[in-house]
Amino acid sequence: MKYLNKPLGAGDPDSDPPSVSDEPITERVHGAAQTPLSSRDCYARTVTERGWTASDAILYALGVGAGQTDPTDELRFTTENSAGRPHAVLPTFATLLAADPPYLGEPAAVRHAGETLTLHRPIPPAGRARTTATVTGVYDQTSGALLHHRSEIHDADGDPLATVERAMFVIGAGGFGGHRAPVADWKRPTEHPDHTVSHPIRPDQALLYRLNGDRNPLHSDPAVAARAGLPRPVLHGLCTYGFAGRTLLHTVAGGDPERVRRISARFSAPLFPGDTLTVLVWRRPAGALFQAVDGRGRPVLDRGVLDLR
Repeated sequence: MKYLNKPLGAGDPDSDPPSVSDEPITERVHGAAQTPLSSRDCYARTVTERGWTASDAILYALGVGAGQTDPTDELRFTTENSAGRPHAVLPTFATLLAADPPYLGEPAAVRHAGETLTLHRPIPPAGRARTTATVTGVYDQTSGALLHHRSEIHDADGDPLATVERAMFVIGAGGFGGHRAPVADWKRPTEHPDHTVSHPIRPDQALLYRLNGDRNPLHSDPAVAARAGLPRPVLHGLCTYGFAGRTLLHTVAGGDPERVRRISARFSAPLFPGDTLTVLVWRRPAGALFQAVDGRGRPVLDRGVLDLR
């Protein structure tokens, strides 16, 4: 079972051809003897191919809140046939083109811990992508293991589209004596944010977002959420990330996807459907720093960085 993305624009995703793999993962993450592991030691390479259509890009935009406040405000991203508004794709749509990490066990024990998206050029409204993925490290965080996974995404002509670096935390899989993961230098600015944007999250937002391919029942099934110690299903971390990405696009990048080069954030706490997400943005010469908090002011996205072209 896969817990992240399924191929896009292909009907039943389970009917698609399987991935091509050079070498399977050799050890469960909690059995790794040394960290960080090289790709040769851990998970040499997987290659997946998938396509997407304008409808997929539009569904993604709706899944991360586009058009909810004013249905006419983001027609460039939510329609493909609006006069004078050529269809464009939200930069964070590229996260759907990343490959799945290896199977990490019971969904209730796996958390998405961080995401770094680097865009080499804007994502077209439709196309096909070939994604080459590697596990770049497995780290011992004591209470669990942290797996770093990188996807290099190219279009059908072999030209680079995006790179997605993903961190997955496996609860209870730590304590194997490995190194801790490196931590990037980031400090919350002391001045007031340049932009503060609040998004009411619909109660059914996770049910809408899961149509993009992430069918992890942690986001829909109360029984699975309860096994994870949660009072109810939580919003997908990448949905929260997508809301933040939209905010950055409109407040800092002037609504122009071509200006967005890199978006990085740590997922620090779950956000529940029906809550409010507030994105705090501090402008910097090359982009911005950002943080996102829930209705109680608790950070749900932390250590956020936007780099512009």
